[in-house]
Amino acid sequence: MTKKSKSAQEYKIGEFARKAGVPVSTVNYYVKQGLIQPQATTPSGYRIFSEDGLRTVSTIRELQTEYLPLDEIKKQLRQKGRLRGRLPQMSLPFEEFELAPVTFRFPSTRYQGSKLKLVEWIWQNIKHLRFETALDAFGGTGCVAYMLKTKNKEVTYNDILRFNHYIGLALIENDKETLSSDDLRLLLTKHKGVKYPTFIYDAFHDIYFTDEENSWLDMVVRNIQFLKNRYKQALAYYALFQACIIKRPYNLFHRKNLYIRTAEVKRSFGNKITWDTPFAVHFVRFVEESNESVFSNGRKARALNLDVFDMDGQYDLVYIDTPYISSKGVGVDYLEFYHFLEGIVNYDKWSTLINHKVKHKSLEHEKSLWTDKNRIHDAFDRLFHKFRDSILVVSYRSDGVPTDSELMRLLRKYKRDVVELNRKDYKYVLSNNGSEELLFVAA
Repeated sequence: MTKKSKSAQEYKIGEFARKAGVPVSTVNYYVKQGLIQPQATTPSGYRIFSEDGLRTVSTIRELQTEYLPLDEIKKQLRQKGRLRGRLPQMSLPFEEFELAPVTFRFPSTRYQGSKLKLVEWIWQNIKHLRFETALDAFGGTGCVAYMLKTKNKEVTYNDILRFNHYIGLALIENDKETLSSDDLRLLLTKHKGVKYPTFIYDAFHDIYFTDEENSWLDMVVRNIQFLKNRYKQALAYYALFQACIIKRPYNLFHRKNLYIRTAEVKRSFGNKITWDTPFAVHFVRFVEESNESVFSNGRKARALNLDVFDMDGQYDLVYIDTPYISSKGVGVDYLEFYHFLEGIVNYDKWSTLINHKVKHKSLEHEKSLWTDKNRIHDAFDRLFHKFRDSILVVSYRSDGVPTDSELMRLLRKYKRDVVELNRKDYKYVLSNNGSEELLFVAA
């Protein structure tokens, strides 16, 4: 057998990503954007990439050091003869799969607890129901609200966390605004005559990001205020949130652990390439992804920032995905996990909100009833009662508090027709137990 020359070398996506010095998710993103193409697909569905693709990625990375937006990078690649026709999106085997099924253009996310990989399963189990208006009561990443928006429903997104509210504004309520190249230049430039604050640089030294990165964050947070359109601001915040998350070990802010990124040791987890990629490069990528996600379905969508029990209005369907409490009674406290993002959108008063008793400088806050095993049953009962005139669709996990049988009993107090569905083949990131994803549909 003749040995292939270097120019004819072929790589599966994992090896290609390692050779290119980028994460697999970035390769997937470049393919999705038509910047690179696999030269072939194996019978089992694996994409094969070439040395020519590596050279194109190298060119893209060089251009990204100038923090150019995607449309400008495409233009320059075309001029260099490195951009050809775009192949249609191909389905991927699970081993390569990092993005949601390509049923809509929702941005990639590493937010813990996201239902992004489950939205199609959820839709298949509710599409037979007759409803026009829908509330995503605990909106989080917004992927379920976004899916319902793609199905031409009149959608209301709600979340009690302010930073999540900006996600709802950017991706749900917003139906036309995007960030332009001029907007990006405004956001990524240190402007003469502007006195930039230094709060993140001063308060978070050696906790989450390097001093240089902290200073960059201070600059961008200030520059976001120069955007006068609230939806443009929301898109900029969204891209900033995602850039912060992707550069964090475990994608969380629950520990002071910058040393995991910076220590020169052999690692069994994480992605140092992703961590070391400049903030601005990640930011531009997430701006491009969120820009592509903006659309109008011809109906008015809303994003709210309320305690669910303070909400008014009637909805045909209410989707409920509360924080989860494990069978051991440990609740998922999203404010504790993502307090840094909540601080960003409360920048001017951030210093007054910090809990200085802990090394990672999270925010002072009372324990949510949704993370309290002693109050959770009553909370669900109140919630089901509040929306008893709506179709109720409830996501939870099989090893949680309440148990599936307890949730079923609570739902049947208000609904005669309750169906429980189990998704056995889904595993959450950072979860080591055998929990199954549950979906209750109560009509």
